[in-house]
Amino acid sequence: MEHEQDSSQGGVLVLAGTPIGDVTDAPARLAVELGAAQVVAAEDTRRLRRLAGALGAEVPGRVVSYFEGNEAARTPELVQALRDGARVLLVTDAGMPSVSDPGYRLVEAAVAEGIRVTAVPGPSAVLTALALSGLPVDRFCFEGFLPRKAGERARRLADLAAEPRTMVFFEAPHRLAESLAAMAEAFGAGRRAAVCRELTKTYEEVRRDTLADLAKWAEPGVRGEITVVVTGAPPADPSQIGPAELVARVAGREAAGQTRKEAIAEVAAEVGVQKRVVFDAVVAAKKG
Repeated sequence: MEHEQDSSQGGVLVLAGTPIGDVTDAPARLAVELGAAQVVAAEDTRRLRRLAGALGAEVPGRVVSYFEGNEAARTPELVQALRDGARVLLVTDAGMPSVSDPGYRLVEAAVAEGIRVTAVPGPSAVLTALALSGLPVDRFCFEGFLPRKAGERARRLADLAAEPRTMVFFEAPHRLAESLAAMAEAFGAGRRAAVCRELTKTYEEVRRDTLADLAKWAEPGVRGEITVVVTGAPPADPSQIGPAELVARVAGREAAGQTRKEAIAEVAAEVGVQKRVVFDAVVAAKKG
C-alpha cells in the first residue's frame, strides 16, 4: 500500500484549478497558494501572470513553464524541488491539471517518491458541460480528444458505440463538424448530444439536439472552446435487432479496421446473441 509522506518531511505538490472562462470563478485558495509556493509550474507563464494580476495575488516564488513540449524534461527538475522540501504549485491554462492537460506525469512521479500531493478544487469544463447538457449524469465517462486521423477516430468511436454511460469529449472547433458526423455514423444519427461552447464566457452557448442535426449545424464553422456530451447507448434488446442491423454493425466495425471474426464476436457480445447468429446474418447478406 502506498502512503504519502508528511509535508514536514518533504515538499508538497499542489494541483490548482483555474477558471475556464470567467476569472471570478477562481477558487479563493488559488491566490493564497500562488503566494505560498516556492515554485509555480504553469502551462503558460504569461497567462499565469495575467491571472495573478486579476486576482491581486503576489507570486514571489520561481515561475517555470510546464507544458506538453517540455513536460518530460522538466518533471525530474520539479521532483527534485519537491525532494528538497519545496511547495510546488501546478496550474494549467484552464481547469484542473492532468485532465487533458499537463500534470499526470508529475503526479505519477511525485507519488512514486512518496511526496504528498493535494489539490485546490476548481472549475472543470467536463463537469460544467455535463451538468448543462440535460443528458443523464448518474454515470458518465470522460474520453478527452478523439484521434485526428479518420481511421483511428472511427475505431475509437466503434469501441464506444455500445458504451451505456454518458460520454464527454473535448474537440477543436475546426474539427467539430467532422467529429460529430463520425459520431452520428458510429452511434446513430438520432443519438442525443449537447455541444457546449465557450463555457462561463461572454458568448457561452449550449446546443442540444441529435448528433446528425448538430453535425449539420456545425458545418459552417464554430468558434471557441468546445466540449461535447453524448448520451450513452440504450440497452440492447436482441428481440428488436434484425439481421440487417447485425450486418450493419459488423460492416461498421470492419470499416474501422477490425477483422470480420473480431467484428462478429464483438457485435454478438454487444447485443447479447450467439456469434453463430451474427455469422449467419453476414453470410446470408453476402449471398443475397
